[in-house]
Order: sequence, then C-alpha cells, then structure tokens
Amino acid sequence: MLKENVRRTDAIHTKFNPVTGEGSIGERVKVEITDHPLPVQYLPKAMMDEPLVQKIIKAGSIKKFYSEHLADICPYSQAEKEKIISQLIRIRCKHDFAFWAVLYIYVLSKNPGEGEIHFRLNRAQRKLVEKLEKMRLSGKPIRLVLLKTRQWGGSTCIQLYMAWLQLVHQQGLNSIIVSQRKKTSFAIKAMYDRALEAYPAEMLHELGEAYNANEKKMVNVGLTGDYKKIPQRDCTITIASYEAPDAIRGDAYALAHISEVGLWEATEKKTPEKIVRSTIQGISYKPYTMIVYESTANGAGNFFHREYVDAKKGESQFEALFVPWIDVDWDTLPFDSEEQKRTFAEQLYANRNNETANSTREEPGSYLWWLWTKGATLEDINWYIVERSKCRCHADMASECPTDDIEAFSFSGRKVFYDEDIEQFTDACRPPRMIGEIYGDADKEEKAIQNLRFVKDNDGSLFVWHDVEKDTEEEEITDRYLCVVDVAKGVSAKADFADILVIDRLPMVDGEPPVVAAEWHGHIEMDRLAWKALQVAAYYNNALLVIESNTLETNNTKGEAEYILTLIADVYGKQLYARKQSAEDIRQKIPKKYGFHTNPLTKKVVIYNLQEVIRQHLYVEREEECLNEYRTYIETEKGGYEAMEGHHDDRLMTRAIGMQICLHEMELPRIVKRTKRKNTTNSTVISAATI
Repeated sequence: MLKENVRRTDAIHTKFNPVTGEGSIGERVKVEITDHPLPVQYLPKAMMDEPLVQKIIKAGSIKKFYSEHLADICPYSQAEKEKIISQLIRIRCKHDFAFWAVLYIYVLSKNPGEGEIHFRLNRAQRKLVEKLEKMRLSGKPIRLVLLKTRQWGGSTCIQLYMAWLQLVHQQGLNSIIVSQRKKTSFAIKAMYDRALEAYPAEMLHELGEAYNANEKKMVNVGLTGDYKKIPQRDCTITIASYEAPDAIRGDAYALAHISEVGLWEATEKKTPEKIVRSTIQGISYKPYTMIVYESTANGAGNFFHREYVDAKKGESQFEALFVPWIDVDWDTLPFDSEEQKRTFAEQLYANRNNETANSTREEPGSYLWWLWTKGATLEDINWYIVERSKCRCHADMASECPTDDIEAFSFSGRKVFYDEDIEQFTDACRPPRMIGEIYGDADKEEKAIQNLRFVKDNDGSLFVWHDVEKDTEEEEITDRYLCVVDVAKGVSAKADFADILVIDRLPMVDGEPPVVAAEWHGHIEMDRLAWKALQVAAYYNNALLVIESNTLETNNTKGEAEYILTLIADVYGKQLYARKQSAEDIRQKIPKKYGFHTNPLTKKVVIYNLQEVIRQHLYVEREEECLNEYRTYIETEKGGYEAMEGHHDDRLMTRAIGMQICLHEMELPRIVKRTKRKNTTNSTVISAATI
C-alpha cells in the first residue's frame, strides 16, 4: 500500500508548466528554438499545422528563419525578432488555453491577503479544459453537463474558457450567464471584469492594428447592468438568474453558462426545463458554440440529474463530466511522520470489512477502504476523515464532496435504498415500444371491457414495453399478468400521480425475474381510474387486479369506496384482489374486502420486501423514472417512509405492493388446457345408476 501510495502521489504531482507547456493539456510536441525566450517548449500538436511555426521549427532559430525568408525585405534586428515572437505568442494563445490563461488572465486568489494572481489551472480545472478542448478540436459544438464537487474553481474556469473563445477565436460570440440568483451571476461576471481589466488592449486587436491604450474594453448596454459589450470583439455578455429570468430573451447567444442548475427549484410558474430552454433555444448546433450545465448535486430525479444521466448514457447531444473531491489539489492532509502514515495504512487495511461506524460523524472502515479502491491516496483519506467530522450524516458530506457520480446525487435524510443496488436496474430501462390508451365499448361498467383494443397515441398515458400475449383457444397461462394500482389524491398539477403497473410473471417459470410490461401514469379522478385499471387488467388476459384501497377509503366515504370496488368486482369477478379472510369472517359470512389496504404495518412489510427485491435484483425494471423515485425515497425521523420534498412515490408504491403479491401470494404461472363444454345434444342420458 505504501508503494502504491507513492505511485499515486507522484502521478498527482506530475510536472505541469503552462508556460513551457510541459505536462500541459492535450497532445504536445517538444520544440527547440535556440534564440526564443523559451528555447524549449512543449507545444500543442495542432500548432504544428501553422506555416510560420513549421518554418521556424525547421530553421531551428528565429534568426535563421528570418535570414531564409525575410532578409530581402528588411534587415534583421531585435525589433523584427520581437515582432516574430509576438506572432508566435498569438498563435500559441489560439491553440493553448492554459498558456493564454497564465500569461494574460488574473484571478483573485483563494488565499486571504494574496490578492490577484495569474490564472494557473489546477488539476481539476485541467480535467475540465481537456474535456472542452477535445470537443472543440474535433470540430464539434461544445455541450457539457458538469457534475462537480465544491470549491475548485469550476465556474471560473468555464467562464474564462468562454472568454478565450470570445477574445481570441471568433468575433461576435455573444454569451449569457444564468445562475440561481442574480448575485451569483454578477459574481461570475465580476471575475470576467477583473480578468478583462488586466487584459492587454493590444490583444483585442489584430497584430499591428492601431488602438488606444486607454480605450474601454467593456461598456454597458442599457441602464440595468445586465448587458455588457466588448466593442473590439463585437460580442455581448448577458447576466440573468433563475429567480428573475426576464433578461434571458432578446439576444442571439452562442455561449451559455448555466450555473448551479441542480439548485433550481420548480415552481407553479417556472421550471428549470423552461428557463434553460428559453436560454439555449437560439444556439445553433455548430462549432464554437458552447452550452454548459454545471452544478453540485441536489438529489436525484430533478432536471440536472436527468440531464447528467442522459449525457453519461450518450442519449443527448451533451457529454458528461464528473469531478470528485479526489481531483481537488487541496483536499488532502499530510501525515506528521512516515510512522504515522504506516500505522494509518495498517488500520485502513485491518478495518476494510468493518461495516459499522463509531459515530454519526464517522464512516465505517469498509467505506474508507472503498475510497482507497477509488484511487484516493492515504493523505486524501486522512483529509476525508477530518472533513467528515464536520458533518452529522454521510449524505451531507456526499453532496458536498462526492467520490463518484452515484454518491453525488445523495441528499439529507436516511435513504431507504442504496444507490449501488438501484444502479443494477439501469441497463434494462428503455423507452416504451408503444404509447397510447386502451379502449372498450364504454368507459365504465360491463361494456368497458368489451372489444378491448390498444390505440397508439403519443399523448397517451399508457407506456407499453411488452404487449399482451393472448392465450390460445386450446390453452391458457394462469397467474401470468399482475396489475397493481396506486390511487392518487386529487388531479391538480401538484397532486401525486395515479399509477397502473402491469407485471409479466411468465419468466418466473424458468427461474428468471418478472418484468415490467406496461405502465399507465397520469392524473385522473378516482372512479375513472378504477375503470381504466379494469380495462388494462382485462386487456392483459384478465390479470389479477390489485387496487390500493387506502386512498379510496380516505378520500371518499366508506360507502363510496366500497361501492366503486364492488362495481368493479361485479364486472371482473374473482380476478379483483381481496384481502384474506379469517375463519371467523368466513363463518359469519362477512363480505370480502377488496383492494390492498396500505397502513403503517402493511407499508413496512411491502417496503422491507422491496428493499430485498432491489438489493437482490429480483425483477426487471423498464422505467427510468421509477429508479429516480427509489433514489429519492427516505425514512423519516419517526420511522415512516415518504418521498423527499418535491418528488413522488407513486411508481415506487405499485412496485412495492406488486412485488409483495407477485413473489409471496401468487402461484407460479402454469399452462393449462382450456375446459371445453361437452356437446350433450346426442349424448346418453346420465342416470343415477350411471353416476
């Protein structure tokens, strides 16, 4: 471990010199120009295509190059040499962001009292720029979703990279900064102002072009301060916020920096999706355009989480990048001695299987060992232990200093399901094969299940991954399909959704897990939902229909709830799920109670079972949104269960109830011959003797 720690530490401290280019970003070529102020440089490979660079490298010195190509025009002098060096610097600035940044850009140091310093990329920032440069150099539009740990200058780096495109590469690249609060947007722009104030005016012009050394580099457009213009580059910078998005519309942007979008909370009048769409709708999909969503994580299932997941899966035009705390240069704590380090390593290894933490401000040995397997050095883990003691729970630390992108989307509250367990289900999730609705000859009563047919409709609420396989006239499969219903309270936009889940149990015959076949998800009145569920269940070969009855009974009078369920039972018969009756209930001929009643006791039972199902990967999920509900489901301080604020659990509850009944109450599917009625027209008379 100690040898491996040395190797990791050496890799972290690999030489990085942005001036000479040694150890800098991207593929580099070692170049020697004997009379250059930097006689040995490591230049970006793309610079080798520049004619001037090619000729000087071939000559080996500026003087020899001049004598071979320019001596007939003007005698060689120090002034002529300086002009050539200036040209080389401009060319390199165009190809080498790290060089341009350290040479011309000043930022405010994080160290108190240090003031402004040259912008020298740290390790995490180099990782970010390398990702951006890979897209730019391939001729692609720059599209990135950045999930980050805290306090390493990610926002600063993004904004200055945009400035590089505006100031060095192309004129007319208008940019916009949108953060949660306008104060934050102005802070980001203030950093831009500071950089531009120290930026040489001559670099805003072509080499040799006349300019005024005192000319303004940035001017206000209007009176609000929301719009700035750099006249020399004919580009604007717009400041906006999620809280006050009025400044967003009205300009043709090429560059958009959407900051801390994970913290944006949806309201009745606006959502992150709408504000982002308004911001980026005019940005063309072409080179030298740039859209970046960056944020620390703020739970799962929100806009930022969905965008990151889609980018990571390669399903959007964006690419994903995660920067963990391990990549941050100052998130490390040296040991006082080598002996202390050795003892630390021994204890780390000895406790690698320990699953118990000594307090809420510590992590168990197994977790600390996991940090080692993720590439952390011993010094990094030492820092983590000290930093962790500031937090009362793991989720607080994980959201601020995540180790991987799964852990990053944690949140306060005790999670019911482990992220690692949930991830097992992601590969099987996919878009539905069909979207639409199921219709009968009527919306209710017996005709509701006559002439059932599926009608495709992209605006429908029924998602179908596996269509029904109808039984034949000769045989049928019993106990194959299960239909579970979670009833919603209300139909407003803020209300929970109603959910109808269909599970195909046929794979269980071969020892395989059951599969989500279809799901209806939407807002609908309770009585209409019951009939809709009946249609779905009947369509799927008269599946066992399980309706969660607690919401019905809570939001209607007892008589109304029983009436709705009794109507369904009259049409659907024994395929409507009824609670088990005791012997005494049967003796007294007490009517059956239809539906699955969710109370504190039964809820614990189904959630405990679902924990086991998810841990053991005992079914196949198709809907990605259900996994987001798993990620945002928490145990309350009083021992109850609920979705975290702003999230739902309707899909989760149909799985919880469904898996309980699917795995513990139903028989395995069986193929049985259909019973044909005997034609008795010409049959012999059955008498008592015959019997």
